Amino acid sequence: MPDTEKRKKFVRLAEGRTQDALDAIRKLGNLSNSRAYEFTEADVRKITKALKEAVADLERRFGPSSEPSDSFKL
Repeated sequence: MPDTEKRKKFVRLAEGRTQDALDAIRKLGNLSNSRAYEFTEADVRKITKALKEAVADLERRFGPSSEPSDSFKL
């Protein structure tokens, strides 16, 4: 099955944007140098929480649209 234009565009954009996101996360990691920067555990928790929430939102957006994102079932 040949790639459609939509698929090619998705792959090109997804690869570039994912690489940009990974680079930004690595740069955040560089802030862990306590000889150069001062930070608290609360700062670290806030950063990691924001990143985890962004990833969870990404997963929801790519997930099946038939499932409400705020539902709870046992």
